[in-house]
Amino acid sequence: MLWTKAFHIIFMVTWFSGLFYLPRLYVYHANARDTVSRKRFQVMEKKLYYMIMTPGAVLTLLSGAWIIHYSPGAYLHMHWLHLKLSLVFFLVLYHLYLGKLLKAFHREQNHHTHVFYRWINEVPALFLTAIVILAVVKPF
Repeated sequence: MLWTKAFHIIFMVTWFSGLFYLPRLYVYHANARDTVSRKRFQVMEKKLYYMIMTPGAVLTLLSGAWIIHYSPGAYLHMHWLHLKLSLVFFLVLYHLYLGKLLKAFHREQNHHTHVFYRWINEVPALFLTAIVILAVVKPF
């Protein structure tokens, strides 16, 4: 079980590294004016989303489910876990939203400014703070 938890944390860190970095790339991409820069950002964003973030997300979810599988009766009665799983659900939606934005950039149909991307760049920090507090402190 400890190995599963260790890998769950590793996968979560991998996922969050992308969740923090992809919106930052969008900030720079939104400011890019030349074709070479825009194409470079498209390659970087696509690789980050599909080769790092999405596998990290899937492995985080699978390892988390595996941990719950060890003792579902015990875990599913922990109220903090219900809130954590709800936050993870919304984090997955955020991840998918970043994918939608990625597709818009790749179609050259971005309608947002760099300021918008600076704001959404803060979202994962809020999720990370809440999820780690719930998992470590278990306040209820």
